[in-house]
Amino acid sequence: MRVISLVTEGLERAAEVGGLDWLFAQDADIICLQDTRCAEHTLRGDAFFPEHYHPYFLDHYDNPSLNGVAIYCKELPKAIIWGLGFDDYDAQGLYIQADYSDISIGSVLVPSGQGSAEAMAHKLGFLSQLSGHLEKVRNKRRGYILCGGWELMAHHADAEDAGNSQALPGLSASERGWLLDLYDSGYADAFSLADQEPGAYTWWPDGDDAGGLRTDTQIISELLVNHVQRGYVYEEQAFSHHAPVVMDYDLKL
Repeated sequence: MRVISLVTEGLERAAEVGGLDWLFAQDADIICLQDTRCAEHTLRGDAFFPEHYHPYFLDHYDNPSLNGVAIYCKELPKAIIWGLGFDDYDAQGLYIQADYSDISIGSVLVPSGQGSAEAMAHKLGFLSQLSGHLEKVRNKRRGYILCGGWELMAHHADAEDAGNSQALPGLSASERGWLLDLYDSGYADAFSLADQEPGAYTWWPDGDDAGGLRTDTQIISELLVNHVQRGYVYEEQAFSHHAPVVMDYDLKL
């Protein structure tokens, strides 16, 4: 099973630069997209609705030009879950999940903590509720893959230039602590299980001339740790400031 995730920074813009053409040509079983910044009802044509995929979207309720997540499924899912039941966050277009018999795949966009103390508090509030949710589902007899634009890093090695770590998005003590606690609880970074080499960065917030960060990954539940086959970050083309993360699992839907 192949799962691809990408922070698009605008689905329509990503389509214009060839991002969707590339994604739909990779024979992925699941494609998880974040930061789509569009309203589903305004999308038209095969560029967004290819015949061989079942697409599902969750837009920001008040302003579709903000946030937004989507999931494209080759095989029809048994159920789609829109949101996480978080009253303060679900209307912001942050989470969508496809359920199959024994596995659930989610596309998650963690709110950005950049710009102000209020933004960081908003982000940490979401993460606090998410950790409670993940604790509840970790004991279920099914696997979970959460594909995300996390804006989080567990280690200083995940930043190309970690000299001023507190100033880098996702590398503050509170953010690192949340992610490390999640991994200690049994969840795992699927990419790091497949590729131990440093330098596989996924986000260049200040462009190619600045340092890269590895903030985008697929976080998996403990049941799936032994099913990771291979993974890579696709860097040959730029579809946004983020690179696609491609993971292959020894699983079938």
